[in-house]
Amino acid sequence: MTIKLRPWQTEALQKSVKWLIDDRQDRHFLINAAPGAGKTIASCVIAETLIQKDEIDRVVVIAPRTEVVNQWARDYRLVTGRHMAKVTGQDGDLTTLNVDVCATWAAVQNLSASMQTVCEQNRTLVICDEHHHAAVQAAWGSGADDAFTEAKFVLILTGTPIRSDGEHSVWLAYNDAGAIDHPDDGTYTLTYGQAVDLGYCRQVTFHRHQGEFSVDLADGVKVQISGDQAAVITGRLARIPALQRALGFYRLATTPQFEADGQTPLLTGYQASMVEWGNQKLVELRDRMPDAGGLVIAPSIEMAEYMSDLIERIDGEKPILVHSNVSNADGKIDAFRNTDKKWLVSVAMVSEGIDIQRLRVLLYLPSAQTELAFRQAVGRVVRTRGYDDDTRAYAIIPAFSTFEEYARRIENEMSAAARAQPSAPRTRRCPVCSAECSLRAKTCHGCGHEFPERAIPTKVCDDCQTINPMTAVTCRACGSSFTPSFVLTLDEALRTGAIARGMDINEDEVRESEKISSEVRARILQSGDEQLLKLIRILPDESFGRLKTILNA
Repeated sequence: MTIKLRPWQTEALQKSVKWLIDDRQDRHFLINAAPGAGKTIASCVIAETLIQKDEIDRVVVIAPRTEVVNQWARDYRLVTGRHMAKVTGQDGDLTTLNVDVCATWAAVQNLSASMQTVCEQNRTLVICDEHHHAAVQAAWGSGADDAFTEAKFVLILTGTPIRSDGEHSVWLAYNDAGAIDHPDDGTYTLTYGQAVDLGYCRQVTFHRHQGEFSVDLADGVKVQISGDQAAVITGRLARIPALQRALGFYRLATTPQFEADGQTPLLTGYQASMVEWGNQKLVELRDRMPDAGGLVIAPSIEMAEYMSDLIERIDGEKPILVHSNVSNADGKIDAFRNTDKKWLVSVAMVSEGIDIQRLRVLLYLPSAQTELAFRQAVGRVVRTRGYDDDTRAYAIIPAFSTFEEYARRIENEMSAAARAQPSAPRTRRCPVCSAECSLRAKTCHGCGHEFPERAIPTKVCDDCQTINPMTAVTCRACGSSFTPSFVLTLDEALRTGAIARGMDINEDEVRESEKISSEVRARILQSGDEQLLKLIRILPDESFGRLKTILNA
């Protein structure tokens, strides 16, 4: 099939062919292109060109997850007309499969010996998608290095080239700053800012969602926490190790808030205000893209279920929910892709490589706080549908300094024109005939299509009683701030316990630890036992309650 390539894809094809075939200086070619720019299609065309030039016999693709493997197989067949078999770590001997294959990075370890034989017996192109997974010292990197030592060519793809842990990936050189230092002639780079200016990706606007939490501690003491103000704890409570962490702004932002029954999501809580803001943006976007969708990235299954329930209560439509305990999660993601449902709520299921072009709004409440994860999440909502796609992407993030710094870096990649705040849409586009109609129109003047009712949520300023759009940050009449304020009890604030040295510890365990930790530590120190001393150097005080439960059992 003849594919109309974007100019950058044509340039990448020409540069890769020159590097791999004409110059033959190195068998590795690197494509570092922004998420959503079209790396998969570009790679398939490169593979097809190498096949047509009789440079390779087989193609092996390694991708991060099963859903991405499925996408590769579909796109590869579309471009090359060749079947690509999807294999897993249980498939054993691949040499009998005389076809191109695609597998996940996790499967490579079990398939390493078989992949190595395939590369020895065939002129093979290996395409490594999201290459940052292949850290030199990690199992996936080691497995890939062993499996593809004899590959004729290796095409390395990434949109986030530097790992958050600073580890280096196999096959690439790095400079002293930790950035990839592959030769320029063997590299094609397309930044997110360039992709936006060229129309390959949507501009993204970051909404830093502020909130002020007031937590009642004890004896009438209150602590104020916001994205700009950390908790200041004094007196005897300052000696509780877990309390400062539990009262961090981001911790509170990711703690479910319920009605008095402890089960019904609080419609006036912090997360509800995020959902209302995001849902209103989705309503506006659907005037231009009738099937625009939103994605919630949640930190845990508990929080994902809470957010799903909250969205249903606010919007009226039940979202699609995907996490590790949901059966056929990939099928549900695919179903969302091909419907006009508004919201998809995910825990670690919709990240790198997942292509859902209609996503436009991101509510970001993850467990991982790395820049790598942040950029991958933003990459889900910046894909464009073509030249007439005039929508913008929105990422709603807690007003948390770590995320704000990542957002500023992405914003700085865009040109001044792309960063400019968009005005509200003045017309709505008919999904049938594309006619531009009044925002108040009930039917299209061109074809008679009936538009759905457009409810616009508003809020009233307490100071001057002016009606404002739900998404307003300040009152348009008097300028008063709409930063929401939330009052919590200490029990509510501590609902999710603590995170210490990577351990997620529930609140009961934290409280028990606080009762016994001083005595446990004192007794171990008095014992002088070197092994026990090593133990308390490793274990955080907050874990002693869990250790007591285990020992009692």
